[in-house]
Amino acid sequence: MVLKGRLGLQSARIPHRDRHGIMWLRRGELSVRDGTLRFSSGGSDRLPPGDFDIPVQGISCVVLEPGTTVTHDALRLLARYGTGLVASGDNGVRFYASMPFGSRDSSLARKQVEAWSDSERRVDVARRMYAWRLGEILPHADLDTLRGMEGARMKESYRLLARQHGVPWKGRRYDRKAPEDNDIPNQAINHAATATEAAALVAVASTQTLPQLGFIHEHARHAFALDVADLFRTTVTLPAAFSGAARALHRGPSAPLESMVRKEVGRIFRQETVISDMIGRIKALLAPDCE
Repeated sequence: MVLKGRLGLQSARIPHRDRHGIMWLRRGELSVRDGTLRFSSGGSDRLPPGDFDIPVQGISCVVLEPGTTVTHDALRLLARYGTGLVASGDNGVRFYASMPFGSRDSSLARKQVEAWSDSERRVDVARRMYAWRLGEILPHADLDTLRGMEGARMKESYRLLARQHGVPWKGRRYDRKAPEDNDIPNQAINHAATATEAAALVAVASTQTLPQLGFIHEHARHAFALDVADLFRTTVTLPAAFSGAARALHRGPSAPLESMVRKEVGRIFRQETVISDMIGRIKALLAPDCE
C-alpha cells in the first residue's frame, strides 16, 4: 500500500512483521515524486531501465548497491515509515552505512541486552549458536569443549574443501600484520570472511540488534555480526573461498583474487538468500515471538 500526500506523511503504518523483507536496488536514483517513493533505474540485471514505484510501507529495508544515489526527500520518507536504508557492495559483500529504522519498539534489542547481561543466559545463547554450527545439541558441554569440537570440524572442512577444489592446503594461517603474505587459500578465506561479515552487518542493522554485543565473540566492534557470520562459515564463507582460490591458482599470479572471491560470495548470497536467512537466525536466537 502506498499512501497519498506530500512524502506520505499520514499516520498509518504497516507493522514490520507484516512487511516483505529486503529490496535490492542498483544503478539508479531513489527519490520521491508526488508523495511516492520511486526508483529510476538505469538498467541492471535486476531491473530494466525505467521508473518504478516502491511500496515504502510494504518492505522492511532498501539496500542500495553500487551505482545508486538517494535524495533527501527519499530519506525523509523512509525514516517516516521506519523503512530501512543500507548502502552496501554488490549483493551485500560490503557494508558501508545504514540509517536507524524499524519498528517503533526496541523489543529485539532489549531481548539481546537481557540475554547478554545475564551470565547464564549469555552462555545458553552461545551454546545454541554452537549447536547450529555443530549440527547437534550438547547441553552439558562447556564452551571450551564446544570451541574445541568446532575447531576440529573446521580443520576437517578445510581439508575436504581443499581436496574438492584441487587446492593445495597447508593449514589455516593468518598474519594480521601482513595479510598479503599468506598463501592463496588463506588470503581467499580472509576475503570471503570479510564479505560474509558485511552481510551479517546488513542483517544486524535490519533487525535493529546491537553489533557490539556478541555472545561468542566479545571484544570486536561488530562482535554480534561476527557471531552471525560464523553460522554461515561452512555453507558460504569456505565454499566461496576455496572456489575462488581454485580459479585464481588456475589463472596465475595476475588473477584478481579478492574480486573473484567477493563475486563468488555475492553469487551465493543472492542465490541462497543468505541475508534473509541471517535475519531469521537472529530472530530465532533472541526472540522467536518477534518473527
